[in-house]
Parts: sequence; structure tokens; C-alpha cells
Amino acid sequence: MGLLLLLTSTLLSSYFHPGSVVNAQHMFTIRDISLSVEPSTDVTRGTNVTVRCQVTVSSSGQEALSREYTIFKDGSIVYTKTTSSSEDFLYLLPEARVSNSGKYKCKINIEGKQSTSDAKKLSVTGLSKPDLHLNKGVVTEGEELTARCMAPGETGSIFFYFYDNSEEVQEKRVNSNQAVAELRFSSIGNHKIHCAYTVLITPDSFKSEESNSVTVSVKEISITPVLEISPQYKIFEGDRLNIFCSVQTSQHSTENMLLYLSEGTSLLSSGTTKVNHSMVALAKAAGLMFECRMEMGHLVKTATKTLPVTELFSAPTLTMSPAEVFQREPMTLTCKSESFASERLQRKELTYTLYSLGNPLNSGDTGVFSGKALQHEFNYTCTARAKGIEKHSETLTVRPRVFVSAPKISVYDKAILGKPIQILCESDTGSLPINYTLWKGYHTEGTTRVQMPFQKALFTVSISKPEELNKYMCEANNGREEGLLGARLTANVTVPLTHAMLSVLPALQDISEEGHLNLICSVQGTPPVTFKWYRVGDPQPLNATTSDNVYKDYEFPVISKAHSGKYYCEAFNHANNIVRSNEVTVEVRMAVWKKALIGGICLLIVTVLVLVFGLYFRSKRDAASFYDDKEGRVTNGMRDSMASLPADISNRSSYSIPATV
Repeated sequence: MGLLLLLTSTLLSSYFHPGSVVNAQHMFTIRDISLSVEPSTDVTRGTNVTVRCQVTVSSSGQEALSREYTIFKDGSIVYTKTTSSSEDFLYLLPEARVSNSGKYKCKINIEGKQSTSDAKKLSVTGLSKPDLHLNKGVVTEGEELTARCMAPGETGSIFFYFYDNSEEVQEKRVNSNQAVAELRFSSIGNHKIHCAYTVLITPDSFKSEESNSVTVSVKEISITPVLEISPQYKIFEGDRLNIFCSVQTSQHSTENMLLYLSEGTSLLSSGTTKVNHSMVALAKAAGLMFECRMEMGHLVKTATKTLPVTELFSAPTLTMSPAEVFQREPMTLTCKSESFASERLQRKELTYTLYSLGNPLNSGDTGVFSGKALQHEFNYTCTARAKGIEKHSETLTVRPRVFVSAPKISVYDKAILGKPIQILCESDTGSLPINYTLWKGYHTEGTTRVQMPFQKALFTVSISKPEELNKYMCEANNGREEGLLGARLTANVTVPLTHAMLSVLPALQDISEEGHLNLICSVQGTPPVTFKWYRVGDPQPLNATTSDNVYKDYEFPVISKAHSGKYYCEAFNHANNIVRSNEVTVEVRMAVWKKALIGGICLLIVTVLVLVFGLYFRSKRDAASFYDDKEGRVTNGMRDSMASLPADISNRSSYSIPATV
């Protein structure tokens, strides 16, 4: 079934694409592809190298397959060929060169199926010796010659280097095996020229040995620049200099010649055959350096001279007295040149000018200026003049100091009696450094020097009574003859709590049910005070509150027997010392009405009992009287009856009375 579909597809394709013939029986697969370098991956220059691409293909049918081979070197295509041969594909590198070094890969394409081999690196060592040729062996100054350097048989990207007496003078990069350089020589005599080259194989490079050496003779042209300066000796600042620049020649033409006269980097004058310049000499540390330069085509010749110039007077220095000055206080600025040439100049010939825009100072002696310091910093410069020479001083910046203001005194953090207390002294204004002194009454407690903007003047003291703190004062000084004394310290002192005591209202014996109970906690110390009330056995407080008084109460509005127990209180203030009170045992008694009720009930019961017993006894008494009367009557009757009875009956010892009687 699959073969039938393949045949049908092939016939349809042939029908719609005339001229295209596909063998339906021809199927293949690329099993393997590999690349090898022969005779080795490391060879020397001139070795015949073969890059072999081997491909294993399995196919059906006898018809040869069309194979497209592509050779890559360092990722770039260097050779492509299509063949139907199943033999190994060979890429030949006859007489390999260093430029052939690199990583090689092979790719095959058969009817759209592709496969690529692994890369193999070929390293070729050895370069040919460069060969140098010159078109002239003798030249004159400034004359040009042509140098040709060749690298026989080499290929690739090549850098050529040309050397004059072992010093590199030119570099050329080409994609061929030779380079041409135009050389000129500025010095006469013999010059030995040679060349070398480097083959660039990214990321490596390979340098050749040096070429043959060729000697070039450079002859001098009879043209010489001449530099003349007058005067020549003992030149002082302010002297007039005359400088001349010219050429000296006997036979050579001066056509196309240009002369340039320079002092340092400043061009003073220029011309064709002779130039001059006049100037006032100024002293420089390295002296005055003049150059006479001749240019004629490519020929350049120079003549130079360095002329020492003696300083007429030194640059002035500007100083201030005193070294530090306060705002609006007198100061003196002195402008002075420390040295001068006495053989050319007298001290009195030097004049000084002070530049102080907006703050003119009075001029006294030569170079001395006086006035008052401003309230802000100010820049001053001065100028010394003599014989047309001016020299300026460096800028002097006067930064007037600010007198310190009266210091303020305060407690740093908290003042707690019995603990070390830090006292802070500080002034709102004043230039650093400032000395702060702490006084206690008429005695000093210490001095601190504040030198940095964020530094604090702190003093640690201890007091035994709160009123001692009011005896402290601060003194500040940053340059005055006497310091400024501030006000006395006013601050609150926290006295730690003591003598905590718990009391109750009403009196313990009067505490009864349905009444109220107040637990009053009192302490000695400085408020505000935080109070807490506890019941013994319960870790959590019954209540906590802060009061501005040294006592506080906690009230139970209505109490019962359940409120009986032991109570205590704790308290603390800003000194953070916790004090605990005594324990008070509270016993809640029975309510009065309950007592009255019980008493009334008891009285009622007693009354009822008394009444019952009274009635009982009365009834008993009445009954006894009744029986006594009845018994008497019966007895008398019986006695009377007995008297009439026979004697034997009356003499009987016992006689039963009927129960009903």
C-alpha cells in the first residue's frame, strides 16, 4: 500500500513538472561524515596538505547520487563542489602556508539532506624570509625613496614593518605578499634599512624573521638655519631682546623656502629668507627657548637656543597679620617680593598695589595695607611693578572668624538623682574651635574643645540633691581674652521612687459586703508616677495608671466575699526603678443587714420558743391543778368510801385507779 502511494505521488509530480524525473526506487540515508587532515594537523611551511572528507551513504538502486561538498575554514566557505562520485572528497592545500592555519569542517548536501563533520584544526608553522628592495642607494636630505618588502609565497592578511637603524618608521597592512613604503631621512649619514612582516590569523599572529639589510647614504644639503639673539649674556627681566632667523647657503636655491621663528609654542614671526623679532625678556624657570625652523618641501632643518633670563624681582607674596582675624577687627595685609636683582633694581623702585574690590584698605608703608575684616570671606591679590614688569601674587582668601555667642546650658537626655548626669554646652554662633568650660558655683568642673561641626561639648556630673543642678553654668571662648558666661542651668531632676505604701479605705475592720473598697498607693519621689495594683497570686495587675501625684487609689465600687485576699502595689517613674509596697490582707465581712436579719430571726425563734415553752408550762400547771383538785375530791370520797369498806379491802397495800378517772 505504501509503495503504491509513493508511485502515485511520483507520477503526479512528473505530470505537473515536465522534465523532472524522480526514481521512485532510489532511496538513501547519510550514515556518517568525517574530516581528516593529511599528513598531519601540525605541519611546516611548504607541506602538501590534503583535507579529506569521508561520507558513508546507504542507498537503494544503482543510480549515482548528486553530492554537493562544502569546505569551511574558521566558519567561512573556502571551497564548494558538486560531484556524483562516492569516492572521498579531497580539498588540496599545496605547499601550505601559515595563512592556511585554521579550523576546517566539511558539509555534504544530497537532495536536501545535509550533514556536517566535526572540526579539525590545521597548524602550519614557518614563514618565508622577507626580501627588501630600494629604488635608490644615495639620497639627499628630505629626498624620498621607495622601499619594497616582499613575503615570497605568503597569503592572507599581512602587516609589513619598515625599520631605519632598528627603529620602526612605517607600518603597512595589505592582503598581498608585498608592500611599498615611501621613506625620507632627516639626518645625514648612512642608514641601514630592513623589513619584517606578521601574518594575522585570528586570534593569533605569526611574525617573520628580519629581511636583508640595505644601506642608504643620506647627503647633506648645504643649507643651514641661523639663529642670532642679542644681547647674549647676563640678561635680566625687562631687557630688550632682538632675535634674528636666517639661512646660510652657498649653492642651493632658496626657492620654496619658508622660515619660522618661535618662542616655545608661540610663533613670533615667519618669512622666506630672513625674519626677526623684538621683545622684552621675561624670566621663566626653564629659560626662554627659541627656534629658527626652515622648511623646503619635505626638508626641515632647525636651529635652537635656550636663553637664561635673570629675575628682576620675585613674584610677591601676600600675607595677613594676625594669622586669624575676627569680624570687624583690625588686620594688616603685607605685599612683598622676597628677592630682587640689586645690580639692576633698588628696593624703593618696587611698587605694590592691592586689589580688594568692595573693601579698600588703607596704604601705609610700601606694600603694607590695613583695615577691618569683613563679616564674610573675601579674596585679595597684590601686584608688584618695576621697570615695566608686573608680577601678581597668589590670591589670599581672608575668612574672618565669628566670635562665639553666649553658651546655652541644658541637660542631655535625663537628670536622675543618684545617677551620672550629662550636661550639654553649646553656642548658636561662633567659629571653631571653641573651648567650653563648665562651672559649678565658683569652681570649674572641666573644659572641652569642640573642633568639628558635629562635635558636642558634654560634661558628666553627679549630684546628691536636686537643687545642686542649678549651680552649673557654661563658659565659651574661641579667641577672646575672656570667655562668655551663660545663664545658670534650669532643669528638672527626677528623684527615684522610695517608700511605697498601700493603705485601704474604709478601715480593715469596717470592710463588709456590698460596700466599697479603695486601695491607696503612695510613694516618695518625682511624678509622674505609674502605679500598678496586684492581688497576691495573680501575675497580671488589677489596674495600671499614671498620675502627676505621688499617690493614687484604685476603687472596688461593690465588693463581696470573693474580694478577700492579700493586695500590694508597685510604682515607677522616669528613673525606671520599680518599688513595691507592703502587703495588706483584706477580709470582707458579712453585711450589717444580714447580721440584723439573722439576729431578728434568732430573736423571733427565741421568742417563739419562750412563748411555746411558756404556754407549755402553763398548760402543764393548769393540768396539774385540775388533777390535784380532782384527786383531792376523789381521795376524800374514796377516803370516805374506804371508811365504809370492809376492813380487808381498806387494808390492802395497792389499789388501782381506773385509767379513765
